[in-house]
Amino acid sequence: MPHPLYDLLDKLDDAKIHYALSRQRPGSVLLSITVVGQRVEIDVFGDGHMEVSRFIGHEDIEGGAELIDSIIAPG
Repeated sequence: MPHPLYDLLDKLDDAKIHYALSRQRPGSVLLSITVVGQRVEIDVFGDGHMEVSRFIGHEDIEGGAELIDSIIAPG
């Protein structure tokens, strides 16, 4: 029986959606997807269940190099 992770990867490949795989938490694989107007993070666990977070926003230019400093500066 195929694992749901592989089914998801096949769906993304068929839709020609670029993704990155990483490991942020034990027992899961994180798929990071960026499409117009949203960023999606999908944690796929060993038992096949998934947790999906979607971040929706505009794609306006908000600044230059100075904005990077304010984003990464400690609170």
